[in-house]
Order: sequence, then structure tokens, then C-alpha cells
Amino acid sequence: MSEGERLLEFLAVMRRLRAECSWKQGQTHRSLARYLLEETHETLEALDIGDDEHLREELGDLLLQIWFHAVIAEERGAFSLEDVAGGIVEKMRRRNPHVFDPADGSPELDAVSVNEVWESIKATEKRRSSVFEGIPPELPALLYADKVLDRLSREGRTVDPPSPAESLGDRLLALVAEAREAGVDPEQALRDAVRRLA
Repeated sequence: MSEGERLLEFLAVMRRLRAECSWKQGQTHRSLARYLLEETHETLEALDIGDDEHLREELGDLLLQIWFHAVIAEERGAFSLEDVAGGIVEKMRRRNPHVFDPADGSPELDAVSVNEVWESIKATEKRRSSVFEGIPPELPALLYADKVLDRLSREGRTVDPPSPAESLGDRLLALVAEAREAGVDPEQALRDAVRRLA
């Protein structure tokens, strides 16, 4: 069976499960949100461990969530899995002109230049009213802080870092310990600080 046939079989399985399984019939985008998040974290764990078999399984579980959402949207007439695939293909073509529409004789772009082109095209497409628009505040605090600081740097603004006397991991761990002793949720404290910055 070819890859394409397997993907079509998977779509047929998801449609059948949605039609014939009472639990799956009762699910909505919102009720499945926690499973999407859980499977994402399990996939990240598999990446950290470096176990290919575990990663293959977790990618399958993550793919299940994506296709489940697509089948629910298809039932509502909102969009189909084909629409999802078509949208991402078009996005990849637009945001990677160095691959899909290279100028004659243009030099090969390095990774930094490729990212700059991507971000420039993305900014044009999104037409954001704020430099922070589009950064989900639900991200884990450290990732949220990193995204905000990245956007600030694109605006030419910087935040002075702490003294590098200790390793970054040690300083973060010490801050988490300090927060615990003070009865403060470190994730929420950092999230609040980043929101004030943003």
C-alpha cells in the first residue's frame, strides 16, 4: 500500500469512527483541545528521549488529533483535510521563494537570510496591528518570554540580561526554588512579567 493510500485509509477510518463511535461523535474542537495539547507534549518528550519508535507512535497520535479536528470541521462544512493540506502547501510555496521561485542567478541563502525572508513575508500576510499580536499567551512562560523578546528585538528594542555569573540553567532553577519558597507560581509570575513588558 502506498503512502497516499495509507493516508486515504486513515481519513476513511476517522470518518467511520466519527459516524459509528458514540464517544467520538460527542467530541467538539473544544473538547479535544486538551488531547491536542497532551499529544503535543508527548511528542516533544519522544523527541527529547530520542527513541524513534516512540516518536513514530507519538507522531501518529498527534496526526490523529489533527485529522480528528479536520473531520469535525468537514462535517460542519467549514473546511476539509484537503483544504488544510492545500493551505499549508500554498503557505510553504509563498514563504520559501528561494526554493519554489528562485531568481535567476540569485545566491543560495543562508539560514539567517531564509528566516528573515520568511518573517518578512509572514508580516506582510498577517498585517498585525501590534508587534505582539499573534503570540499566544497560553504558551509556556519561557517560550512566551522568548517570543516576546524576539519580537522586541525585531523592533530594535532590547532588555538587559541578568549577570552571567552562573549558568542559565542554574539561575532559572534558583528562581523557581525561590518562587516555591515564597508560594509563588513561577510560570504565572514570568507570564505576568512578560505581559507587562508586552
